[in-house]
Amino acid sequence: MRLLVVEDDRDLNRQLVAALEQAGYAVDRAFDGEEAFFLGETEPYDAVVLDLGLPKRDGISVLTEWRKIGRTMPVLVLTARDRWSDKVRGFDAGGDDYVAKPFHVEEILARLRALVRRAAGHATSEIVCGPVRLDTRAGRVLVDGNPIKLTSHELRLLSYLMHHTGRVISRTELVEHLYDQDFDRDSNTIEVFVGRLRKKLGVEIIQTMRGLGYLVAPTTPGGT
Repeated sequence: MRLLVVEDDRDLNRQLVAALEQAGYAVDRAFDGEEAFFLGETEPYDAVVLDLGLPKRDGISVLTEWRKIGRTMPVLVLTARDRWSDKVRGFDAGGDDYVAKPFHVEEILARLRALVRRAAGHATSEIVCGPVRLDTRAGRVLVDGNPIKLTSHELRLLSYLMHHTGRVISRTELVEHLYDQDFDRDSNTIEVFVGRLRKKLGVEIIQTMRGLGYLVAPTTPGGT
């Protein structure tokens, strides 16, 4: 999963990015409204943390313009403002959730997990595909009830595929959602990670759709 953090306070931005990366996300960052709008317009984020009080361009106008051009990624509005009218403006502009400063990072993580999960059509923090169970809250994977140890990249890949069960995901889409903008991207590495995942899971829930990408069936293992 790939996120964007937009916060002009550099210390807070750094703290949020560090916490999100530790939780297993690929994270890009922006420090003003113009940079934020450009990234949100051109990059395929799974969710955005957006401060409203930004230099160059305020968060409300950024969010409003994203929605006008059809950008539908979930947005968690982050601001020091605690008046109800500011909350209403954030929601009316297209925000999906709201957190006022000061906050606990754990709340940010929980709200983002919920936004990403709901955007993918999942109602609970656990996603099950055949014998494989992904606990999005704990970042844990179990096969037939037994925990499986995965690297952060393997977990990120499996999480994206399981969040989008029933849909063929191309290698290009996986690269765009698994790595931040500074990462040296190579779609060939996806095939390597898929091979490792299959070996560690020991069950074939990841199907290769030749020439198209990969598919995780919503309820049954199966695959090639």
